[in-house]
Amino acid sequence: MSAPLQIEIFADPVCPWCWIGKRRLEAALAARPDVDATISWRPYQLDPTIPPEGLDRAEYLETKFDDPARVRATHDQLAAIGRDEGIAFLFGDIERAPNTLDAHRAIRIAAEEGPIAQGALMERLFEAYFTEGEDISDHDVIARAAEEAGLDWETLRDRLEGDEQAEEIREEIDQARAIGVEGVPCFIFAGKLVVMGAHPPEVLVEAMDRALGDEDDVEE
Repeated sequence: MSAPLQIEIFADPVCPWCWIGKRRLEAALAARPDVDATISWRPYQLDPTIPPEGLDRAEYLETKFDDPARVRATHDQLAAIGRDEGIAFLFGDIERAPNTLDAHRAIRIAAEEGPIAQGALMERLFEAYFTEGEDISDHDVIARAAEEAGLDWETLRDRLEGDEQAEEIREEIDQARAIGVEGVPCFIFAGKLVVMGAHPPEVLVEAMDRALGDEDDVEE
């Protein structure tokens, strides 16, 4: 029989390492077909201070890092790593630095259709932002991603027009920081074993094996 395993992932759809981490987790699960994993995506914002309308990304990066050469080098490094994971990062096409609160609201709504639907929307939001340069705070962009993920995008878009679950998402992000989630991706296996960062698949396989056993809680 397959071993059931709950995997929670704190992530932000504007975090390139989160997409890399998703790919590496998928590789780890492919290496362990005997594990029946249920994946839940949990909200985290790298920068919740970005206004709802977003910011010009070039200006935002210049203000935040004050070192264009460093930013370019980081993007080049991530692009190379992404290619190894089947991801085509196109950082130069991204024009806006979005506030991701509404994207997280959509991801939470998608969970009502099940973990597969939620994961499909997360993937499409990654693609929309990192390979298509879309502003994923825009409700039309989110709705289109939802449609492509096979969700009821019209209902989802209507629900985004209000403030449904906005406060709950903010509180969950605050709680994540309170329990020590300082960066993403952050994987929690079986509610007890924490692995922070986009580690190689073999590290995640080891974490799954330990979580399925009776070992003490650990943090990588």
